[in-house]
Amino acid sequence: MEEKQKIIRAAVVVLIVVLLGLCAYYYFFSGRLKNADGGITPAQAEKIDAEKPREIDAAAAAPLAVPLDGSDEAVRALAGEISSDPVLARWLRSRDLIRRCAAAVDAVANGQSPRTQFDFFIPGGPFKTYIRGGETYLDPSSYARYNTAADVFDSLGTAACARAYAQCRDLLQQAYRELGYPAGDFHQTLYRAIIEILRTPVLEQPIAVKKDITTYLFKDEKLESLDDVQKHLLRMGPENLQLIQVKLREIALALGFTEAQLPVPRPYR
Repeated sequence: MEEKQKIIRAAVVVLIVVLLGLCAYYYFFSGRLKNADGGITPAQAEKIDAEKPREIDAAAAAPLAVPLDGSDEAVRALAGEISSDPVLARWLRSRDLIRRCAAAVDAVANGQSPRTQFDFFIPGGPFKTYIRGGETYLDPSSYARYNTAADVFDSLGTAACARAYAQCRDLLQQAYRELGYPAGDFHQTLYRAIIEILRTPVLEQPIAVKKDITTYLFKDEKLESLDDVQKHLLRMGPENLQLIQVKLREIALALGFTEAQLPVPRPYR
């Protein structure tokens, strides 16, 4: 259980760093979910205008004039312009940030865990459950372990994120192509990441789970069929998830994506 719990903190960190412009955190739903209400079709995804982020001052967003191999300090400097939260600075002490983020975003965009790219920000306290009426449920007190991640994400300056992304975009693209995508577009992968987060359902009701050897599974088969990242986002709790989704939507719009391209998060029924 502890190993799988690390997925969510890595995913959250990836998105924070990526959308900061440090690395600009999600894979489309499987075919059975991709076209649900509020979703987006493959045809719509092809219509992204990846070259026209809006409301970004060209002079203030000139690409970083540093090589990929020596970009860490420049990236950390950008973080100070985006958020004054000291927790973010601690998260960014790792090395090779651009490459780590490109690899992590690519992993999540394909439904894989990014835990091999980021091993920091481990939630404090144990994962808890409680039993009521013979059923096992997630204990809401566990949600507080992710308050820090949600608060840091909420502290991000939207316009500053857009400028930083424009500054880091060339480096991100270079790192992304090093992964084996010579013609790949990191911006498209970022878009899929945003969609993944916004498509994660918000659960206000108690979440029933069942024990499976070393971990817990969602008892609701529709929830268990979500990818790993979304299931761990659910474990953040509805308030933290909604805080992240609202801020993420603001940042996505600042990056030039349109309302029509962004699904509206919906409560789970």
